[in-house]
Amino acid sequence: MCIFCKIVNREIPSNLVKEDENFLAFHDINPKAPVHVLVIPKAHYDSFNDTPGDVIGKMGIFMQEVAKEIGIDQSGYRIISNIGDDGAQEVKHLHFHILGGTHLKWGHLADADPKDFL
Repeated sequence: MCIFCKIVNREIPSNLVKEDENFLAFHDINPKAPVHVLVIPKAHYDSFNDTPGDVIGKMGIFMQEVAKEIGIDQSGYRIISNIGDDGAQEVKHLHFHILGGTHLKWGHLADADPKDFL
């Protein structure tokens, strides 16, 4: 059982932000921004690629509610889902990062030359 399934089953505690019958949102234990919340489905899907579209649609609505609840819906935020090894996915359970609370920089790609990736 993956770490996020253990969080869903309350075997591991989390700093919960919001929950409904299908999804959980909780603060990341290693935040990369002043606001860094993870959103997961309660059902296990390995990644975005394995998740039915209707689940993704409902998850999008849930993430909008989370952004409003944590007070970043008006100021702006970033949603990220890492997919697979090249996408740097560390936990093989679909999850989205919601980052905000400051002006976010583009990080490692800010000064990147596209020729370095081709």
